[in-house]
Amino acid sequence: MKKILCVCLSSTLQRTISFSQLKLTKVNRSEHYRQDASGKAVNSARVLTQLEKDSATVICPLGEKNLSAFLDAAKRDELNLMYVTIPGNTRECWTLLDKSAKTTTELVVSEPVLETDADKKLVANAEIKILKTINEMLNEVDAVLLAGSRPNIWSQDLYATIAGMTHDAKKIFLADYIGSDLQKTLAAAIPDIIKINEEEFRHSFPELSDQPLEEAVAQTSRNLNNIVIVTRGTEPTYAAARGKFTACPTELVAALNTTACGDSFNAGFLYEYLRSGNLKAALKKGTWCAARNAELEAPGAIR
Repeated sequence: MKKILCVCLSSTLQRTISFSQLKLTKVNRSEHYRQDASGKAVNSARVLTQLEKDSATVICPLGEKNLSAFLDAAKRDELNLMYVTIPGNTRECWTLLDKSAKTTTELVVSEPVLETDADKKLVANAEIKILKTINEMLNEVDAVLLAGSRPNIWSQDLYATIAGMTHDAKKIFLADYIGSDLQKTLAAAIPDIIKINEEEFRHSFPELSDQPLEEAVAQTSRNLNNIVIVTRGTEPTYAAARGKFTACPTELVAALNTTACGDSFNAGFLYEYLRSGNLKAALKKGTWCAARNAELEAPGAIR
């Protein structure tokens, strides 16, 4: 069994609320709601666990004030969870499902704010613990998946540091994030796999904005000597391995909740890629996981 370490520095308590019909400026009463342990890499870990039990471990920070709610949800889903506590609350996100319009709306609460020097010191210590845990786990896993935005409470070089540690350990590294964190990572240790959506790709590589997307993806992969994957919603996914381009069609489904489809893709792709080393097979597996997730109410689930 191949094992994957999922690193999530933006842990989230996700409440998914279902409405028969959602009307703005009106009082809306839900049919029901669910609460899940979430955050991009946590979602990926749940899908990996459903693909093969014990294939994934997730490490994340959790706010001390709502710690039990996250732990209860993680236990229900049988997640192999390693965590460090930080001051305050784990951030929360509400997903509103309108069954009539078949739409998904996400409301994300802002990141925790460190108000005192004591809080800042606690977070600095938590960061050291996270890096130590990752370093220890690198001996036990085949790959690291790091996904999601970096909350401002963490050091600006943290993502690049994790990428460098993974590279030095000669493990596969999948990066699903953008902006300065991706640029710092590219300067420190080029990820084996970069997976972002089309808008994120154009933002991250503006020097290629005039090129057709297929050519830009292939050139980026050639320049970086790695795999670059660009998801495009319902349109075919573009990918290139060291400059060799391929496209993978999506699977059209009756979507219930599109939250975490990208995270589910990451899980399926990395799971199959570690097993077979076959890019096309991995793209198909990622696409299959994303489609199954879209059909379900739970974020980051395939069954």
